Amino acid sequence: MRESPYPMIPVETAITIILQHVRPLSPVTVGFMEALGLVLAEDVYASEAMPPFAASAVDGYAVIAADTSPMRRIIGAQPAGSMGMLAVTPGNAVHVMTGAPIPAGADAVVMVEHASEENGYVRLHVQPAVGDNIRPAGQDIAVGQLVLSRGTLLGAAEIGLLATVGRTRVNVHPRPRVAVLPTGDELVDPKDQPKPGQIRDANRYSLLSAVREAGGQPLDWGRVPDRAEAVQEALESAVRQADAVLTSGGVSMGELDLVKPYLAKRGTVHFGRVRARPGKPVTFATVEGVPVFAMPGFPVSALVSFEVYVRPALLKMAGHTYVHRPRQRVILEHTIRHEPDRTEFQRAIVTRRADGHYTARTTGYQGSGRLLSMVGANALLVLPAEQETFPAGSELEAWLIAPVREEETPANS
Repeated sequence: MRESPYPMIPVETAITIILQHVRPLSPVTVGFMEALGLVLAEDVYASEAMPPFAASAVDGYAVIAADTSPMRRIIGAQPAGSMGMLAVTPGNAVHVMTGAPIPAGADAVVMVEHASEENGYVRLHVQPAVGDNIRPAGQDIAVGQLVLSRGTLLGAAEIGLLATVGRTRVNVHPRPRVAVLPTGDELVDPKDQPKPGQIRDANRYSLLSAVREAGGQPLDWGRVPDRAEAVQEALESAVRQADAVLTSGGVSMGELDLVKPYLAKRGTVHFGRVRARPGKPVTFATVEGVPVFAMPGFPVSALVSFEVYVRPALLKMAGHTYVHRPRQRVILEHTIRHEPDRTEFQRAIVTRRADGHYTARTTGYQGSGRLLSMVGANALLVLPAEQETFPAGSELEAWLIAPVREEETPANS
């Protein structure tokens, strides 16, 4: 039996090694509408106040609060979008729209709901106080204020804020370009009917999709046959053109497992086995500074390994500060047994009960080739090594990979 030269290391040690060897990608400057979903690589300050002038917060009448006249003569209207020349004096009012500048002399606005017009006059049904319904200049944003910090993930609100302060170009960390290379002579396209001994290629498409879900830019490098020169050529071109490389298959100890020997010859293999199930032969290497993640060939092994090792690395490369999935203590709904030689990640469904507790049940048979065990799962249930049986009611840690389900309340409750 061939013996692996690589020691088996704990899962958390493997994650630590990976994160020590990847760095955020160098910032690029893009138009702010291209920055959605990217991480800001600079601090953004406001160059002007918002609002830049005192503005009405409602449709109403601009008045002098100290004036006690119940009736005010309407001397004109002030719409939003222009700065008028009207000035309010005692006994007068100006009809203002939401967002309109406050006319000179006015220090309060009475809502239209609290007033009624009568023959060119307005009757106030409330006595206003100074500042009522007025947004003072700089209320939202002051000149020179830090509005977005380096490391902020840019979502819809952040894009709107960039527009507010006039920052139409910003420095961001780009999406990591990840070359995906499944290996194996047994693989055929999904549209093809497999011949005896062949299977349809699932890893290529699940890993391309996983990269996109993680915020990366997937690069489809195509399938690589089990020939040393083909593996070398594909990996060399991927390392030259991508920010990271992701392979599947070819990392065990068989005669045609060619990825790991190539990485050992061409770069630095930082680890070649992890004390985990699935995914024991997961390998992490760097070739000319480019991280290479070599996943097992079984579809579930590849996807679980991506979640555990690759996703955090891609997030760090994209500039994210928080790169790990949320972790939640859960209560088992049923007994689970596993081989206690390694930490196991079982696919599970976590539910938040009405009493606030979180429960978990697995998705059935947990074989490494059964992609159905990933479908519908919202968590990876962590079964520690050294313990074989976890009875119903046991508390375990779950890594949440999708939203938690809420317990349905009976309609007649």
